[in-house]
Amino acid sequence: MRIVVTEFMSLDGVVQAPGGPEEDTDGGFAHGGWSHPFFDAEVVGGAFSDALSKAEALLFGRRTWQTMAAAWPERAGDPFADRMNAIPKHVVSQTLGADQLSWNNTTLIPGDKAVAGIRELHEREGGDLAVMGSPTLVRTLLSEGLVDELCLIVMPVLLGGGKSIFPADGAQRRLELVSAVTGPTGVQVCTYRPAG
Repeated sequence: MRIVVTEFMSLDGVVQAPGGPEEDTDGGFAHGGWSHPFFDAEVVGGAFSDALSKAEALLFGRRTWQTMAAAWPERAGDPFADRMNAIPKHVVSQTLGADQLSWNNTTLIPGDKAVAGIRELHEREGGDLAVMGSPTLVRTLLSEGLVDELCLIVMPVLLGGGKSIFPADGAQRRLELVSAVTGPTGVQVCTYRPAG
């Protein structure tokens, strides 16, 4: 399975709390919901619809999974929501128990076995394993060379600090740009794959 990451990102590389004010206030982050003014159904919405349509399963970190599990089940009836609810989901967590996996079709990958469990999924035959949000998990995936495609939805805003998906280990990782689309609000949807 290809691991495909799709992220909302500010120009200064922040991915924290794009969805709402209370989504993630770690570190005093005060800009929750910052992506909303830049959303458009065709380009931004299309990037997520495209990622979900190609996905055979979803992969989340605990915090993102909990946010999604609290939101999507009640949105049944919308084609995107119905797909989110029906597709198999995997959540990496050290603290969740199997009895807490309330969102249907969710499988737990224990945090202490995360890389091995994800490598096993990556080596399976099948479609895309889509990752949305989950910055700590994405940082690990990039560090381990497990990301096959990185779709950055870059919003024209500077947030001055917050969580990032990029490893800070001093290693150089070359990517190649395979597509770029500009939305009417100034958003750039840039898709990258590992170079070479």
